Amino acid sequence: MTDLFNYRRRKSCTVNVGTTPLGGDNPIRVQSMTTTPTNDTAASVAQAERIIDAGGEYVRLTTQGIREAENMENIRSGLHADGYTAPIVADVHFNPNVADVAALYAEKVRINPGNYVDPARTFKSLEYTDDEYADELRKIEQRFIPFLKICRDNGTAVRIGVNHGSLSDRIMSRYGDTPEGIVESCMEFLRICRREDFNDVVISIKASNTVVMVRSVRLLVHAMEQEGMDYPLHLGVTEAGEGEDGRIKSAVGIGALLADGIGDTIRVSLSEEPEAEIPVAKHLVEYIAGRAGHTVIPGSEALQFDYLHPERRKTRAIGNIGGNNVPVVIANANGIKENIYTQGKGEESGDMMPDYVYVGQEMPAERIEGFKYIMDFDAFARLCGSADGAPEGIYPIFPHSAMPLISSVNAQQKFLVLQYGVPVEEYTACLKAHPEVVVVCMSSHRNRLGEQRALVHEMMNHGVENPVIFCQMYSHSQEEKGDFQLEAAADMGALMFDGLTDGIWLMNDGTLSAADIDATAFDILQAARLRTSKTEYISCPGCGRTLYDLRSTIARIKEATKHMKGLKIGIMGCIVNGPGEMADADYGYVGAGRGKISLYRGKECVLKNIPEEEAVERLLELIKK
Repeated sequence: MTDLFNYRRRKSCTVNVGTTPLGGDNPIRVQSMTTTPTNDTAASVAQAERIIDAGGEYVRLTTQGIREAENMENIRSGLHADGYTAPIVADVHFNPNVADVAALYAEKVRINPGNYVDPARTFKSLEYTDDEYADELRKIEQRFIPFLKICRDNGTAVRIGVNHGSLSDRIMSRYGDTPEGIVESCMEFLRICRREDFNDVVISIKASNTVVMVRSVRLLVHAMEQEGMDYPLHLGVTEAGEGEDGRIKSAVGIGALLADGIGDTIRVSLSEEPEAEIPVAKHLVEYIAGRAGHTVIPGSEALQFDYLHPERRKTRAIGNIGGNNVPVVIANANGIKENIYTQGKGEESGDMMPDYVYVGQEMPAERIEGFKYIMDFDAFARLCGSADGAPEGIYPIFPHSAMPLISSVNAQQKFLVLQYGVPVEEYTACLKAHPEVVVVCMSSHRNRLGEQRALVHEMMNHGVENPVIFCQMYSHSQEEKGDFQLEAAADMGALMFDGLTDGIWLMNDGTLSAADIDATAFDILQAARLRTSKTEYISCPGCGRTLYDLRSTIARIKEATKHMKGLKIGIMGCIVNGPGEMADADYGYVGAGRGKISLYRGKECVLKNIPEEEAVERLLELIKK
């Protein structure tokens, strides 16, 4: 059972993967995947060594055929000859015979339940009787058990890796495109492993949609608990993209689960060189693991809260905050004359302009049209003077110690800073008497997520429906922008997926620019599918199956489409997860063969095998139509 308020690792069994076991009391492992052709031994060894030198503890390689599976032996020998003993992992799709061979040479083999025995997904609606469905399960068992015997005989671990984008038509026919279907796809294989007493099993459930990924993993943990299973978990957001967007999206999804103690190994999938993934993964793990042993938070879960099927908390709308409004962003003025927002609302940045600006004790000499300002309550009172009402577009913010003064300051909208631990009778009475108050939830606890959750659950238990904005405080320099982005995304992840977030306010005591701080807030909301402010790119990290220059293509497509707010564009190296992971994308660009590209509108392939040199322009033409 997940403790919402106190961090502790979920208990899992230990799985032996070569010389580097995972799960149990072992540290959370980090890993990556090569992008070299697996038949190129020298290139694969060199890239694997760069991943290991960066701190990677496992290296995965694509094994799309028997030749690639057999060459794992040469790659492992090359690594050992150079003094590298990190386990290598074979990644298998579509062909169980390849998995049998790979199990002879790799320390772990990943199989995908969606295409291990079931045929490739076609998105066709199929109907199965109960008997027909049972027959399909027997086919899986007949093929899977011999593979497990090979793994047992060779000391090879197995990863059952479910991808949202490659669920079989069989699973889709019974469960639909749902987290429940994703979990059942996994559980079918786990039940066979348990019956065969094969325990060196790791599980992953991945999706490019962070909401689907987090909900599915939560459901899987619950399903395993119900059936007495404790297998370790591999976490990742697939097709996360590149650069800051990819890092933030990964941290939102992975961080939300790590913060609840879920996860024994992680991979941050970026459309970059694979060794660049490792420092990101390591920082996430170290940041969350630093909460271990924190002071206990005596929170009480709200009766109406459902961790496995969360819905947005019911709140009363106050202006544009709460109710059915998208979460707002509050910015800090930080000497507003130097702030980017004094330059006005430019066309490109207009969708990422904050909803409110906090100015502290002093309003700027010139107010900018369209902005709403928040002031400290005493400064606001002075500004009001003897006037009957507050100046339009300016609102007070109160510390919790000033609650008795709330009634004495005029404003249709007010903000109250609260931390968990304030006497509950006092603040709940205040909020019920003041439906115009927005709560700003802060925490200085080592496990800020737990304390912020505890406050909102306490409000829910007392029938308080005032909206809540989460304020997160950091201390980073401009050079540490990446760390700031990862930490803020990880801290906000579970709060957003729990349905508790009506707004976000990021503060930083350091040299980070206001533009970077506030852009991060918008990117975090977009990564959790709560607010769209720019084009979204669902791009894979590439691997040995990729047959075109993925990174330069991503750059060209992004440059040509960056102004298309709200559009989702999938950019996939190959067909393995392409149509599925792009299922909610508007358009897709998928490698179809060497130098050939297929273009998708939604799930439908509309142009096949276009020469690579023409494909980007053809994609743009398709979008313009």
